[in-house]
Amino acid sequence: MGKLLTILGALFCFVLAGCSPDYGFGGTKTIYIEVPVYVYEEIPEDPGLVWVDSFTQISSVNGVDIIWVIDRSGSMYNETDELLAGIEAMINNLPTTGWRLNMISTDPNGYTDEQFPLIPGDTLTDAEAMYNNMYSGGWEKGFEAVQEYILNSSYAATWLRSDAALLVVFVSDEEEQSTTTFPAVSDFTTWYSSLRQSVFLSSIVNLHPDNSLCNSNSAYEGARYIEATNVYSGTIIDICSDDWSTGVRDASVQLEPYESLILTHVPVEDSIRVFANGELYHDWHYDASDNTVYFDVVPGSGVLIEIGYRYMPLDTGVDTGKDTANT
Repeated sequence: MGKLLTILGALFCFVLAGCSPDYGFGGTKTIYIEVPVYVYEEIPEDPGLVWVDSFTQISSVNGVDIIWVIDRSGSMYNETDELLAGIEAMINNLPTTGWRLNMISTDPNGYTDEQFPLIPGDTLTDAEAMYNNMYSGGWEKGFEAVQEYILNSSYAATWLRSDAALLVVFVSDEEEQSTTTFPAVSDFTTWYSSLRQSVFLSSIVNLHPDNSLCNSNSAYEGARYIEATNVYSGTIIDICSDDWSTGVRDASVQLEPYESLILTHVPVEDSIRVFANGELYHDWHYDASDNTVYFDVVPGSGVLIEIGYRYMPLDTGVDTGKDTANT
């Protein structure tokens, strides 16, 4: 319990005798003085900690263009099965129309590739053929490879669409090394953000040894890829994982408008407040069975949604560490 210190004003009357005002009348003079009175009140403390989950609703776009930027060096040989399974998982979870997907190397010299993109209806067999035919180089420069392909590949201009969303998925077991072209990660993200109205990033890379399933050397952590991906609240997958499909599905889900949001923590239910661009938003309901806020009216494109609530720090509820849309 806390104590609230309240200051109450009280008027005290003092009657002074034997005083005469300057204007010559005799008698007494009454003076009123306001004196503060301090009162302590017991007040209840609110339970739990405050948390805010948020997202900005994606803008309306004409489909999505997807580029997988893949490290084809020798150390990646053992990742081929997981990579192809991840691409298949993405294909299966994308909308039935409107998407195009291509693969390029993390070697910037691979911008000369001229493979027709995968489109709805294509299968794992088509993806495997594309992977086997793509350029294989030794450079680990994913940022620069994307730039070279988008800006300098005449073939890329035939399938990339200016009015579509753009998703880049980096796949590498090495650190990003485009430090001459993009000395700081922010140099890349500033350029990348300028390309389209809606851009997204995901990364399948080595995590820090403290969090990785197999990486024991911090020199191999994909820190620059991770930093860039976090700018866009994208999906980060441990390349050491035997199954990338769940994370890849998350990466494809982010391309669809948010119709609901799984909360990071289990909330004190009556504490939930939803705001749209800073104003209270009322068209929603909470389902405790899956710890999700559902939007009865889907927020419009570009609207910042913030869901604030209190939670008990020792709860055993969902703790995904990131926002997840359920469309």
